[in-house]
Amino acid sequence: MSEPLFNLAPTLHLLITGALVAMVPLCWVWLRNPRASTVQRVRRLTLVTLFLTFDLVLFGAFTRLTDSGLGCPDWPGCYGQASPVGAQAAIDQAQSQMPTGPVTHTKAWIEMIHRYMAMAVGGLILTLSLFAWVRRWRGEVKVGVMWPTFTLVWVCVQGAFGALTVTMKLFPLIVSMHLLGGLMLLALLIRQAQAQRAEDVAAVLTIPPGLRRLAQWGLLVLLVQVGLGAWVSTNYAVLACNTFPQCQGSWWPLMDFAQGFGLWRPLGLNTLGEPIHFEALTAIHYTHRLAAYAVFAYLGALAWQLYSTPALVSYGFWLAGLLLLQLLTGLSNVVLDWPLVAAVMHTGGAAALLMVLVGLLANTRTPRTHID
Repeated sequence: MSEPLFNLAPTLHLLITGALVAMVPLCWVWLRNPRASTVQRVRRLTLVTLFLTFDLVLFGAFTRLTDSGLGCPDWPGCYGQASPVGAQAAIDQAQSQMPTGPVTHTKAWIEMIHRYMAMAVGGLILTLSLFAWVRRWRGEVKVGVMWPTFTLVWVCVQGAFGALTVTMKLFPLIVSMHLLGGLMLLALLIRQAQAQRAEDVAAVLTIPPGLRRLAQWGLLVLLVQVGLGAWVSTNYAVLACNTFPQCQGSWWPLMDFAQGFGLWRPLGLNTLGEPIHFEALTAIHYTHRLAAYAVFAYLGALAWQLYSTPALVSYGFWLAGLLLLQLLTGLSNVVLDWPLVAAVMHTGGAAALLMVLVGLLANTRTPRTHID
C-alpha cells in the first residue's frame, strides 16, 4: 500500500497535542514560583526548555538507534492520523508484511512521541519569543529579542529537517544535519539564558584572551567531531570496526574515502545508486576514531587549563568528566556490539560537551584594556 509522504490532515490535532504537552512545563513553572515576577518565571522557563531540548536530543538518538525513524512513514502524523491508535489497521498491515519493521506498533509510538516532544519544545520556544517581544513593546529597554527570535526561527528550520528525515527515507546527510540542528538549538537556548541573566547583573567571568581562543577552537573541533560521529551513526557504520585500538586487525584497514564521504546519496547506497561498499563504511568509522584521538587530547588540555584557573574550575571539571564519559561510551559501542544505552549516552555526552563550551564562551569575557 502506497502512503503519501505528506499528509496534513492531522495537523490541527497534532498542534493541539503539542500545545497541551507544552502547557505542562509552562504551568509547572508558573505554579511552582507563585511569588516570582514574570521576568523571573520566564528565566526559569528558559532553563526548563533547555532541559527538555536536551531530553529531545537524547530521545531523537533513541529513535534513530532503535530504527524507529520511519515508524510512521508519513509526516506530520502517522498514516494520516494524529496518533498510532487511529493508524492501528495500517500499522497492522505493514507489520504483517515485515514483522521487524521499519513499521511496527512500538516503532510508531517511539516516532510519534518524538514528534510530540518536538512540538512541545517548539511551543515553549514560541512562548519565550512572545514574552521577549511583549516586554520590548512595553518599553523595557534592556530586553533583547534577537536570541529568542533567532531560536524560534531555528526551531522551525529544525522541524523542516525532521520532516525531510521521514520523507527522504533517512537520507544520511539530512539526518546528520537534523542532529547538528538539535545541538544548535541547545547552543541558542544557552545563549538566551545567559542574555536574560545579564539584564540585571554582570554575570560574566573574566577569562584570559589566550584561554578564550583555545575554548573557541575547542568548540570548533568538537563540532567537526560531532559531525563525523553523526555521519557514522546515520550510515550505520559503528560496527565497521569492532576491535580497539586496531580496526579489523589492522592499523590501516582497507578504506574507500571517496565513496564513504560522498554526501548526497540515499541510505545504504553510493552516489551512483549502487550498494555502498564495506570499505566505505570502514573509512567513515575509522576517520571518526582517528579524529577522536586529536579532539580528546585538545579538549583534555583545555580542561586542564580551565581547572587551573580559579574562576573556571567547574568548567574544567565538567569538561574532563564528559570527555571520560565519551571515551567509555565510545569504546563500549565498539567492543560491546553497539549497546543501546551506551550509544544514547554517547550522543548525550557530545551534546553536554557542546553545552559546557557554549556556556563557557557565553559567560566569560576577556579583560578590558584601559588606555591612560
